[in-house]
Amino acid sequence: MEIARITARGQTTIPKRIRQAAGLREGDAIAFEVEDDRVTIRKIVRDEDGYLSAVAETMSEWNSAEDEAAWRDL
Repeated sequence: MEIARITARGQTTIPKRIRQAAGLREGDAIAFEVEDDRVTIRKIVRDEDGYLSAVAETMSEWNSAEDEAAWRDL
């Protein structure tokens, strides 16, 4: 088990050992799932891009060419 603190801004650092074990690198996308008092974090893999595209259609306020250009390199 690894422990990390959450900052006043709601940010935290994923411990290095956890990042390495999960194969997480800078720029990777992660998903959060909450069930009762348990939070699961998982890496989004490229094979799931179809799912992400489908979900993006439900978020039209963030689904524009301008938004894509603004967020592409983050």
